[in-house]
Amino acid sequence: MYAIVEVGGKQYKVEAGKYFYTEKLDAEVGSTVELKCLLKSNNGKVSVGSPVVKNAKVVCEVLEHGKDDKVVVFKYKAKKNERKKQGHRQPYTKLMVVSID
Repeated sequence: MYAIVEVGGKQYKVEAGKYFYTEKLDAEVGSTVELKCLLKSNNGKVSVGSPVVKNAKVVCEVLEHGKDDKVVVFKYKAKKNERKKQGHRQPYTKLMVVSID
């Protein structure tokens, strides 16, 4: 059994008992979050929503918050002495799928 959920403008394929990383959510570590279910599959029987499946929800537990690896952005123009170095670390939330109803 799996489902397609939408979190932070992105879609993820999730299965019960597995974890995945999303954009940072406003939720405490250890709390549960209910996500919108766009598609649900149960042993080959597929339910597609428009836009969400009625009476379907995915319950997830928040495991941790963190920051991803640093991405370095370096821009320069040759022979002009123009240089700009920036770094970015994307915040994330790690979610564990508890159940798909």
